[in-house]
Amino acid sequence: MRSATVNLSLLAAVIALHGCGGGLLAPDSVVEDPGAEAFLDRVDKTCGKLAIGNQPLSYLLDVNGNDAYLIDESSKLYFGKVDQATFANDINGFYPTGANQAALDCIFAQLGGK
Repeated sequence: MRSATVNLSLLAAVIALHGCGGGLLAPDSVVEDPGAEAFLDRVDKTCGKLAIGNQPLSYLLDVNGNDAYLIDESSKLYFGKVDQATFANDINGFYPTGANQAALDCIFAQLGGK
């Protein structure tokens, strides 16, 4: 009986963690990789004033903000889970202003510092 309770508790914890990350626990989790954090810091520092959608990148990258989409997609780009064309299509589809190219180019340039 105790084993079933422990298994259910573990299952609940895995489901909760899975929901927080929007997928597998790693490597999507930016917090788990110092290189990914450094990449996002470079993007913020170098490209932060450029806009994606109607918001500056620095606002979209703020961990206190309500929009985690750019952070999630950028971590996928960093880890090679999406290529630049897919990343651009995803970002342009989610933030469809037609004025994202300068920010996208800047983000891509930061990949060189991996």
